[in-house]
Amino acid sequence: MAGAAPLSPGPRRPLLALLALVLLLHALALNWFAHQLQQATALRLMPVPMLTRLLQPEVPVAPAATPPPPVARTRPARPAVTSIARRQAAPRPQPAASAPAEPASAATEPQEPAAPTVAAAQAPDAPASAPAPTDVTTTSPQTTDTAAAPQVAASGPPAEAPGPDLDSWPVDTRLNYRLGGLFRHGELHGSARVQWQRQDQRYQTRVAIDITLLVSLAMTSQGEVTPQGLKPQAYEELRSSGPRTARLGEDTIVLSDGRRVPRPPGVQDTASQFVELSHRFATGQDPLEVGRSVSLWMARPGGVDLWTYDIVGRDMLKTPGFGDVEAFHLIPRPIADSRGNITAEIWFAPSLQYLPVRIRVNMGEETYVDLMVEKIEQR
Repeated sequence: MAGAAPLSPGPRRPLLALLALVLLLHALALNWFAHQLQQATALRLMPVPMLTRLLQPEVPVAPAATPPPPVARTRPARPAVTSIARRQAAPRPQPAASAPAEPASAATEPQEPAAPTVAAAQAPDAPASAPAPTDVTTTSPQTTDTAAAPQVAASGPPAEAPGPDLDSWPVDTRLNYRLGGLFRHGELHGSARVQWQRQDQRYQTRVAIDITLLVSLAMTSQGEVTPQGLKPQAYEELRSSGPRTARLGEDTIVLSDGRRVPRPPGVQDTASQFVELSHRFATGQDPLEVGRSVSLWMARPGGVDLWTYDIVGRDMLKTPGFGDVEAFHLIPRPIADSRGNITAEIWFAPSLQYLPVRIRVNMGEETYVDLMVEKIEQR
């Protein structure tokens, strides 16, 4: 019985050749795409860390008590600064010289002249020898430390005040989010990651968003970790339209179009803000309480703006990976020159190391991207 005739090698050769050509083209395309990404970013990225521990919710520990806020937060800043400068310029006269008739009362009741201290600060024409030395004894205990360096107190921003120890910063952490949303009446699906790394005093925060395998966005912040907070030095956005950057120098910030603007105190960027705010809440620098607000300068490729987030509520979130998680809801206030309608609401969870467990990016009434935490990995 004759069997079926085997397929001759003739027809197979074109098929194999076509398959090899397709594979070669795919390999070349992937290589070109990787090369384009490598060329697009001017940052030297840190190696991807090996994370072996899954974070689980814990009973939140109240942040350690922090020193009272600077005088500038509780009373007008100008009188406080002027008082320090005036004290440095004119040495404190002896009480006996200014009030020889009542030296004892001046020494035993130093707090009464507190009001004249503010008045002297607001009247620049007052003589240097005016009897306002009692402002030194009526100020709070922090003033003693500030007086040791009056120039720093007078010109330095609140961000230069002593902050928590560097060991209070989290270990390498990656937050994995499930992405949902709406765009032009169509649902969005995808994933996102926020990854924090630290090597000695250097840090890197990278936010990556992938939407239905079609749109991707990567935001990277690099800089130094200081006792006063994160100090970004470079911020970069990688998107399909090309890279956009902001270079943060000591005194100026170079925007994506080459413009230079002054660097505000304590400035952050779009990626570093998540870690900076989380650290502030975890250490008690800014209380995470409903009714309060927290402000920071934010540098983006198009400009630098002062952002203020209001803590509007405590919400119970239904997360895919952790179940019900209580988190504080922050909403940004409108800014004068927003350069667009994009805003980001953030939820921070005390039971998960005060990390941002939900991020909702609003781009209009019917367009938004919603990130809900699914898994948190740590070193």
